[in-house]
Amino acid sequence: MKEFLIKAKASKQVIATLDGKTKNRILNQMAEALLQKSAFIVEENNKDMAEGRKNNLESSLLDRLLLDKGRIESMAQSLREISQLREPVGRVLEGWVTDDNLRIEKVSVPIGVVGVIYESRPNVTSDVAGLCFKSGNVAILKGGKEAEFSNQAIAKTIQAVLVQNNLPKEIISLLPDSSREGVANLIKEDAYVDLIVPRGGEALIKYISKNSSVPVVKHDKGLCHTYIHENANQENAIKIALNAKCQRPGVCNAMETLIVDVSIAKSLLPKLYKAFIDAGTKLRGCSLTKQFIFIDLATPEHFNTEYLANELNIKVVNNIDEAIAHITKYGSGHSEAIITENHTAAEKFMEKIDAACVYVNASTRFTDGGAFGFGAEVGISTNKLHARGPMGINELTTYKFKIYGHGQTR
Repeated sequence: MKEFLIKAKASKQVIATLDGKTKNRILNQMAEALLQKSAFIVEENNKDMAEGRKNNLESSLLDRLLLDKGRIESMAQSLREISQLREPVGRVLEGWVTDDNLRIEKVSVPIGVVGVIYESRPNVTSDVAGLCFKSGNVAILKGGKEAEFSNQAIAKTIQAVLVQNNLPKEIISLLPDSSREGVANLIKEDAYVDLIVPRGGEALIKYISKNSSVPVVKHDKGLCHTYIHENANQENAIKIALNAKCQRPGVCNAMETLIVDVSIAKSLLPKLYKAFIDAGTKLRGCSLTKQFIFIDLATPEHFNTEYLANELNIKVVNNIDEAIAHITKYGSGHSEAIITENHTAAEKFMEKIDAACVYVNASTRFTDGGAFGFGAEVGISTNKLHARGPMGINELTTYKFKIYGHGQTR
């Protein structure tokens, strides 16, 4: 581990000084390499899929794990899109001249060595590799054990491109010790690692936040809500709610609780019930919800659960203030939405809700680096410092001050 980290730290001087044109050319080469090696990557992914089925992984986890030709093409496209983004390093964020006639520039620079610990989705390996490379950072990647063969195949493919360009392969590499002990060691190595980004289960996030001596940007659970206000367009509300829950239930920006105003519950809930039952959704509701539709009772524990599955809570409230109070109590600061045609209600919701992403008349599923135009994201940060929401290339930079003088002393 120590030898690996020494090489990783040394390589950050190389990547940090690459010009944007060179980085973009190499990113496009990485994209092409993924396509050329797609058969090999799918073959390795099949090993992970077989092991996952053998270990009775849930269908939602198997879906996250799966790589096919289409998904590999999407991974390559993400790298191309990242290459087309504006260069994040070397931007002059501010500039001024002091009373002492010193010219000061605040300039964006890479963070350094970034360790990213993530779940079973192997496409994250190439996405994060590309984002870190574009932003001039060294990437140390630790994927889920379920995707071990897939991650190795993707990392080897990308590293081969680095070597072809006479760059150290340690610029993008998998953590050599992927055990729990390996992670425990990594998060203590603040002499070599500048940032840890954990994204995964609640237990993992808590463990790393509590034990890391390296700064951490948390990508915590997504307890996302959609609130259907009494002045909602009901056709839009049903369409958005279905998308937020059912389009891909096993991701962090999927809705876990639907909130409905009591004044429209009698007319709307039966329609929602039919739509969700047709979509195979398991429903639970508060005691007030059960007065309108026949479903299981939702307890406070259910409202505090990130299902990552096709399961949904329903909460009926008297007004927008109760909706905001419920979200404030149970939300994780990820993504929240209101469906309404009432401008005053929309603005009140936008102002009162404390979350990284707050929507009016749109699905929470849009909380995504690609959908935001970032090409991809390291994850969805629920931190307030240093990054919040989809974490793209600009959030992978920090800044330093360049001060130009001509003999001044103090």
